[in-house]
Amino acid sequence: MTIPQRPDVSPMFRVVVADDDFRVASLHRAVVEGVSGFEVVAEAHSGAEVLQAVRDNAPDLVLLDLYLPDIPGLEVLRRLTGSAQDTVDVIVVTAARDAGSVEEAVRRGAVYYLVKPFSTHVLIERLTTYASMKKRLETLHEADQEEVDTIYAMLRATNSRQLPKGHSPQTLGRIIEILRSAGEPLTAEDVASRTGVSRPTAHRYLTYLARIGRVRLEFRYGSGRPEHLYEWPS
Repeated sequence: MTIPQRPDVSPMFRVVVADDDFRVASLHRAVVEGVSGFEVVAEAHSGAEVLQAVRDNAPDLVLLDLYLPDIPGLEVLRRLTGSAQDTVDVIVVTAARDAGSVEEAVRRGAVYYLVKPFSTHVLIERLTTYASMKKRLETLHEADQEEVDTIYAMLRATNSRQLPKGHSPQTLGRIIEILRSAGEPLTAEDVASRTGVSRPTAHRYLTYLARIGRVRLEFRYGSGRPEHLYEWPS
């Protein structure tokens, strides 16, 4: 399936939400549209609708359920990513847990595989991480091995089993969204007030994000100790 190049008229990431359950699709749509920088251009509830929605809207990303009533989701994935001209990314969002589905999704080029059920903040994390990875690729002119490793690690860095002890993916997702939507450097106190967590908690998560290279850390010098400023890479 050849997918047309999307018109470069907006900085938004254009998303097709595909799920056979109308209620689940509506929920995922609401989550996506609540994340800064994303818009849903279509919902689809069957494989044929997914393929048509991609042809009509040229999205950047498809959230793809594997349990579709007409065409198997893995076959839809194959058609979406089957040629060098295809320009759409796919995050599989499904209850399918068998190793064969996971292996096939990876082989077919899915950028991530989310197993239902999951919390809203986990999906927010995936979207914000995806956006960060895409923006990093857009500004990349030449990559050494360290940069390549960083890019490949970005979509996997927020798995809850990889987080330091005492860190939750839900809180991390909220902090990432605040940083992405801020458009300017923030202090730990700024982040704490906008997320409702304590300043020490905000500082702990911000330190973690800076350590793994997800945010830029700058220092503002005054008469006393330098102030730490955290900024999401543009």
